[in-house]
Amino acid sequence: MTELITSQPAPLQRGADREPLLKVEGLVKHFPVRGGLIGRRQYVQAVDGVSFEVGRGQSIGLVGESGCGKTTTGRMLVRLLEPTGGKITFEGRDITHMNRRALRPLRQDMQIIFQDPYSSLNPRHTVGRIVAMPMQVNGIEPPGGIKRRVQELLDTVGLNPEHYNRFPHEFSGGQRQRIGIARALALKPKLIVADEPVSALDVSIQAQVINLLRELQRDLDLAFVFIAHDLAVVRHFCDEIAVMYLGKIVEKGDRKQIYERPSHPYTKALLSAVPDVTRLGESTTRIRLTGDVPTPIDPPSGCRFRTRCWKAQDVCAQVEPPLEKKPNGSLAACHFPETGQFG
Repeated sequence: MTELITSQPAPLQRGADREPLLKVEGLVKHFPVRGGLIGRRQYVQAVDGVSFEVGRGQSIGLVGESGCGKTTTGRMLVRLLEPTGGKITFEGRDITHMNRRALRPLRQDMQIIFQDPYSSLNPRHTVGRIVAMPMQVNGIEPPGGIKRRVQELLDTVGLNPEHYNRFPHEFSGGQRQRIGIARALALKPKLIVADEPVSALDVSIQAQVINLLRELQRDLDLAFVFIAHDLAVVRHFCDEIAVMYLGKIVEKGDRKQIYERPSHPYTKALLSAVPDVTRLGESTTRIRLTGDVPTPIDPPSGCRFRTRCWKAQDVCAQVEPPLEKKPNGSLAACHFPETGQFG
């Protein structure tokens, strides 16, 4: 099995003179649904006030349970979904509600890698056509022609350039995901949203794909929004981590803050469920959350995590905790944050 590259990405370098590549402020997405006996319109609050920044060549990980709003957030960033509210700024330009014509040139700089390599590739198209399509749609004729560029991309992601005329069904799951990565790289983007790019792959090849993405990030100076539920993968890939729960970010910080001294009880519970092979045979405390995740149609008042939190008190139901700096240095939305070191 291939091991993950354990060298850490370079630390963030942000200052007043360096504008972030991507800035998200109070992003909201509500999906209308009909419910009840009289068909009254209700709204699924999929994303409700998410804010973060990504610098050039840097990466942020969005983690949390299924249904927390990670994928919806990622799709809004590349405008596959229209935001209900908030603001998305890319390279200093507000793209939140930019129309298709104005957005088209910017799509070259923002690409997405989808979760399922089986359904994201058209089975009727050859690999060459799949990877070439972004260039053809945008009217780009690279030096040496499109075919040569496609073969260069296939080689870059570790595939045989001679397989240009093969179809997706002739490749394994890991190879198909590499095809998806090649397609995302075709227009030389500055930002890639990776929507759980390895969760559908065998464990034996997940590390290979993650290592490939790390190499591409370093060589091409790519920025990543990396969406995942596997905290171990995010730890090795991302500069910053944002933990989401029921449509909101409950904690945000760098790798050391989140993994060694988490402030939010939900973050601590997630980390306690990650197997640690370096501590086999030792007694470790696993935090088991009781109950189910509340419905996003009618989320709890105050802190949304309070219905499953072992530290909840009356104030948690009455006052929504702000996302503010805690003793460990991270930003967390909790009235009673954790204070000790994890583990």
